Amino acid sequence: MAGGADARRGQPGVRVAGNVICAPVAGRTDECLQLLRTDPVRLHATLLTQALAGDAGSQLGVAQMYLEGIGCERNTGEALYWFQRAAHQGDAMSMNMLGRIHENGRGVAVNHELAAVWYREAAEHGSDWGMYNFAHVLANGRGVKANRAEAFRWFGQAAEAGHARAMHCLGQYYEYGWETAPDIERAHALYRASAEKGDYRGKCSWALVLTERGHIGQACALLRSAMEAAPAYFVEALRNDLRQSPHLPLRALAGHAA
Repeated sequence: MAGGADARRGQPGVRVAGNVICAPVAGRTDECLQLLRTDPVRLHATLLTQALAGDAGSQLGVAQMYLEGIGCERNTGEALYWFQRAAHQGDAMSMNMLGRIHENGRGVAVNHELAAVWYREAAEHGSDWGMYNFAHVLANGRGVKANRAEAFRWFGQAAEAGHARAMHCLGQYYEYGWETAPDIERAHALYRASAEKGDYRGKCSWALVLTERGHIGQACALLRSAMEAAPAYFVEALRNDLRQSPHLPLRALAGHAA
């Protein structure tokens, strides 16, 4: 169902005024989270003071706020500067964000090679998002020589770290026998784990397994949840798949129950 690479990879976050700021930043303390929601200007000033004093976590936070224009004017140059300051102190999430900036060309020219360098640094410094993103560029040969075996290894490490999207990707490797012997039971277990951690792709794959097992009601509930969380392009692809289903409840989810 609705496969393909996810071009909208990022990081978990808290939505504020239509923007998303990384949850590890917003959730550094309860006070930070409260200020993020009620007085982001004050939070930005607080984090900037701490960032200037050399605190890597605050440098990450203020960089994210500059990137999204939360509590300040959007300024990708300042965001890049503070992500670099934090990354040079060994902050793995900042390394991952630098990869995102260079991959997507946010305030800089798109540079897939540099993005891959930063994703690898983030991965090697223990970031599960860095592991996941580095695995993706390895799998697709974007900015680095394609290496599906290394992608499999990094997806595995990210999944072991609890990364829901990586669990789904790893499940596909086991289902289709990419760089490993096919293991459908392990694939199904990974899809279920991914779904239970909230990944919309994992929910779709686990729903397909449930459908094959005859649990149509449970599959429908999972698919509804996935459609609420997934981006529009994915939902449309999923609807197209569901319209071909022999099961009336699944066709109904696509708005085509005839």
